[in-house]
Amino acid sequence: MDYSQYFSAALGRLHDERRYRVFADLERIAGRFPHATWHSPGGPRNVVIWCSNDYLGMGQHPKVVGAMVETATRVGTGAGGTRNIAGTHHPLVQLEAELADLHGKEAALLFTSGYVSNQTGIATLAKLIPDCLILSDALNHNSMIEGVRQSGAERQIWRHNDLAHLEQLLIAAGPSRPKLIACESLYSMDGDVAPLAAICDLAERYNAMTYVDEVHAVGMYGPRGGGIAERDGVMHRIDILEGTLAKAFGCLGGYIAGKGEIIDAVRSYAPGFIFTTALPPPICSAATAAIKHLKSSSWERERHQDRAARVKAILTAAGLPVMENDTHIVPLFVGDPEKCKQACDLLLEEHGIYIQPINYPTVAKGTERLRITPSPYHDDGLIDRLAEALLQVWERLGLALHKKPLAAE
Repeated sequence: MDYSQYFSAALGRLHDERRYRVFADLERIAGRFPHATWHSPGGPRNVVIWCSNDYLGMGQHPKVVGAMVETATRVGTGAGGTRNIAGTHHPLVQLEAELADLHGKEAALLFTSGYVSNQTGIATLAKLIPDCLILSDALNHNSMIEGVRQSGAERQIWRHNDLAHLEQLLIAAGPSRPKLIACESLYSMDGDVAPLAAICDLAERYNAMTYVDEVHAVGMYGPRGGGIAERDGVMHRIDILEGTLAKAFGCLGGYIAGKGEIIDAVRSYAPGFIFTTALPPPICSAATAAIKHLKSSSWERERHQDRAARVKAILTAAGLPVMENDTHIVPLFVGDPEKCKQACDLLLEEHGIYIQPINYPTVAKGTERLRITPSPYHDDGLIDRLAEALLQVWERLGLALHKKPLAAE
């Protein structure tokens, strides 16, 4: 039997649907963010990255790099094992304490990625609650969806940010049934924000727990970078907050934070935590340095919002189809998978600008887009060149211009 035919057919389907993904070989240049070297087929080229999730450039901040180098020099690289087998090293313990403090919670628990923290965190929590009903927002990230599926619990999907629909489901479930409301605080493809205070109101009224994914908000919102929940004054009302170290904090890893007994229960039962090697000490020290810095420094957050607002204003004034929102995400609507990929290729090859195409299944078919994420280090000159390049690409591909920003889907 020729097993390779199955894989060839699967890849062929992706090519036919114009959503086969090609990765650009990029090498960031320390101290020159957002500039990078693109190792193109024709040789190395200088490019500007406009789509990084290192939102604040903390991956190259001297304090963060210094903490990583110092710890690697002092204790070595790897963790040496799972948390149960010699992997609970002191930099990791310090990082968990720093995260608990960031969110005003009793405890925090580290995972190897934000994906794993959602996948194994949600699954474990729901399995430990008999007859738990999970109420999941329709636009939740794939990692949350997989956690819900793996829990084996009954799940119901509520329309995105639709509080009336969520309330209907809560009422139908009844007051005595255990319920877990799962949502994100900031949805990264449209850039819209969940009404967290109102969700907490419903959770308290109908006796439900709350689980909020803050991965695209931690470090960037709130007085100390605690996320949208901190900004909106509701951190203390949310049972489990989940976040990442790989975006605003510029490192690697994911975590959950909450009451001591909740975190201890996940620590004791979650396979995705128990059976995997712990994060390395240098990564933990670097993340701690980033968190500590952003707790006290507001420059990065303020400059970040200023840059995002300027990009939106410049692109909108040029007639480019910016999908409107109030956050740092700048989605540019294309609506066609092939043209979305062509736009990415033209920007990279002819203008030295890297923005990856966002196609199905990350977004719904027909809503393909370029997702632009300005940083504090994208200056006015880079923003102007971005607008000029996009206008040339839009004209080349015959894409429509608009007189006003588009509402997010």
